[in-house]
Amino acid sequence: MDHIWSLNPRAHAQLAPLGSVAGLGLLIVAVALGTAGVGWFKRRLWAWWLAVAIMAAQIVGDLVNLFLGRVIEGVIGIAAAGALLIYLFRAPVRAIFRITTP
Repeated sequence: MDHIWSLNPRAHAQLAPLGSVAGLGLLIVAVALGTAGVGWFKRRLWAWWLAVAIMAAQIVGDLVNLFLGRVIEGVIGIAAAGALLIYLFRAPVRAIFRITTP
């Protein structure tokens, strides 16, 4: 799967020296996203909060990109995560997660 890194060589250069530690970090992110997805489809309130936290963390990361001079990545990331955050805070979406299901 090394050829996939050609899509983002800068990330490969930054993550490769970390070795398996980087893999562990990515595994943690994958578990958090999977957990949020399962809870989301079950309409659990904690999943809504987890989704909000994940999007907020994404925006913080994109702000860091902006300050590091990666303007395009930062702006696109903030726009995408911001749109998802706006969606999460819409009243109909919040209402779905306030309803408790048996």
